[in-house]
Amino acid sequence: MSLDKIFVLIGSTGLIGIIYWFFLGQKEKNAAATANAQITVSGGYTPSTITVPVGIQTKLTFTRTDTNSCLEELIIPDLKIKKDLPLNSPVTITITVTSPGKYPFHCGMNMYHGQIIAR
Repeated sequence: MSLDKIFVLIGSTGLIGIIYWFFLGQKEKNAAATANAQITVSGGYTPSTITVPVGIQTKLTFTRTDTNSCLEELIIPDLKIKKDLPLNSPVTITITVTSPGKYPFHCGMNMYHGQIIAR
């Protein structure tokens, strides 16, 4: 086997490993159960999973730092919430979830997702 083929084989294997790590190796970022949560909106939602206590008023503060127009709007369908997220301006949403479960949220174009877990 020629030296060129060995370099291509090693490079291809390394690239495949990097791709698997990027897509399958990242762990979801969670926020602990709290009555207040700060969510950064930049290329998605960080943290993407927020755990809240059932029956307790919770304040979620979303701050959009990404100029992507898709992220200008936040929708939480199950809670009937739809809010505009102006650039670099915190928007606080107060919720009281009355039953345990998962409450997904997404951007205006349904491209970026997160969830609220009520316990």
